[in-house]
Amino acid sequence: MSASTDPSAPILRGFQINIPRPAAPPPVPEPVELKPAESCAVADDVSVVPPMPESLEDTGIQVSVIEQLILKFLYFRGEVLGKDMAGLLGLQFSLIDELLETLKRQHLVGVKKSLGMGNSSGIFALTESGRNLTREYLENNQYAGPVPVPLYQYTEVVRRQRLAENWLTPESLKGAFKHLVVEQDILARIGPAVNSNKSFLIYGQPGNGKTALAEALFRVETAPIYMPYAIECQGNIVQLYDPIYHQKVEDVEDDNIALNRDHLFDHRWFKCRRPFIITGGELSLDMLDLSHNRVSKVYDAPFQLKANNGIYLIDDFGRQKASPAEILNRWIVPMERHVDYLSFQAGGKMTVPFEAFLIFSTNLRPDQLGDEAFLRRIQYKMFLRSPGKQEFVEIFERFTASRMLDCEPGVIEAFVNKHYVDGGKRYRRCHPRDVISHAIDIIHFESLPKELTEDVLDRAFDSCFVDNVDVND
Repeated sequence: MSASTDPSAPILRGFQINIPRPAAPPPVPEPVELKPAESCAVADDVSVVPPMPESLEDTGIQVSVIEQLILKFLYFRGEVLGKDMAGLLGLQFSLIDELLETLKRQHLVGVKKSLGMGNSSGIFALTESGRNLTREYLENNQYAGPVPVPLYQYTEVVRRQRLAENWLTPESLKGAFKHLVVEQDILARIGPAVNSNKSFLIYGQPGNGKTALAEALFRVETAPIYMPYAIECQGNIVQLYDPIYHQKVEDVEDDNIALNRDHLFDHRWFKCRRPFIITGGELSLDMLDLSHNRVSKVYDAPFQLKANNGIYLIDDFGRQKASPAEILNRWIVPMERHVDYLSFQAGGKMTVPFEAFLIFSTNLRPDQLGDEAFLRRIQYKMFLRSPGKQEFVEIFERFTASRMLDCEPGVIEAFVNKHYVDGGKRYRRCHPRDVISHAIDIIHFESLPKELTEDVLDRAFDSCFVDNVDVND
């Protein structure tokens, strides 16, 4: 699919859409307005609200696709109330009222019972002809969800949901990391990378909190965004919503649509927090392209598409099945041009926006990942050093307090001096969590008071780490 500008593409509030429609499009809708959300702007970013379609043409989807979805819902559910059908489709009932009448005249659906208030109060079910026709539609695909959003509408909303320039402040970043013990110099290096939304490499010894550092970015307060449940392109449906990664933000809305119309949005979209997605050593190159379900014949979006307007962390970088060079080569065009190209099974391609903040985390040395030209592709790099003694003790004390354990003054300091200062053990930010977790296990097993003592800490330390001894001794 070409990314060139199509002058016939519809306009959203004066913005040209750079991705053209598929062949045989529905009638071109009138320009619609993407409303800025009121009272939801945080950290200088403004949420964009997809407006409710006023007509079937405004959906950007062919009417035949919506008719097929109505039949599929009835096929899978047996019978559906008219107004509930509109909710399943994510549309106002007024938009599907005439479609239901058409399906009734074609003897594809029938009304089993009605309260006499029009089709909205009727209980619809398939006729035998409707059931046979629906089986034919299911051979094409088994998608039965909210009406998909056309690619050009999705692209425009993603572009307009970018975080504004200089959206991040030192205060908001510090607030996101307040649950961690992080020195100011580390925050000073993270801030510019996050604020610029450019690719970021964090490297250092294992156990020093690289993943925790990246995950803390999810705590930075931003306005919620809107994402579609599914996208339509070239007659294909791509499911985008993933309950694992997308945390919905529910609004309390008035049941009276007429009184609350300005606060409604297109319910083919859902409101959620900016996504945060992590993949590790299991990542392979085929996971970064469309995944076709042979049974449902519906595509599942790759991780980077699900992470649009959010963060995508590739953890344990360099330990994937694919080489670092192969993975980074996959990102060269998306990182530089903010577009990605995904392939359909039949050979077509779709051009999608790439607006995910990429973070690479590794405990390998950078020179083990690739040469200078390779690493230049990643804009920001940060070595996460090991903590110093005072930082380590503070982490220890914080974790002890979080587990509601008593501890006499000086016990932790003595423990650190014994095993780390005198014993030569290297500090790692994960050690306090590991040692205290083992100490709690000892306390529970032996029914001891919930208190950290020198003896319990010594035994917990011995059970956490291995000694360099000959196993045959």
